[in-house]
Amino acid sequence: MAESAITGRPNTTRRAFMTACGAAGLAAALAACGSDSDSGSEASKSSGAGDSGQTGGGDGMELAKTSDIPEGGGKVFKDHELVVTQPKAGEFKAFSSVCPHMGKPLGDVSDGTINCPFHGSKFNIADGSVKHGPATKPLTAAEIKVQGDTISMA
Repeated sequence: MAESAITGRPNTTRRAFMTACGAAGLAAALAACGSDSDSGSEASKSSGAGDSGQTGGGDGMELAKTSDIPEGGGKVFKDHELVVTQPKAGEFKAFSSVCPHMGKPLGDVSDGTINCPFHGSKFNIADGSVKHGPATKPLTAAEIKVQGDTISMA
């Protein structure tokens, strides 16, 4: 690249500058566009099913008391990437709290759905199925243990 006789700095043509800006913009746009893949955290990638039809692993650590999980609702445990729900009295379910749409953390549980605050996806509290997109894949089930009034990781 030729240097300017006045400043001693490299000459950048307008065409080269515009090409570089366009390439940077295209890269940013492509990075912002995601796919509906399982590119989320490890918690969203667990596979296999146990006797309960749920998956996952854990360390037996206590998560909550059964009274902490409202009937017809649930609670997100962000530190464990887990959401625990109680679709019917005494029935507890657990799912990854990572949205399968873009791998973002789910926000809350209300009105019978587990909700993603980023793109508006909603999942059924009973089985993790998609009730409202853009997500097209259900939440990954996770295994928990309910003993007495204690809910713990399996």
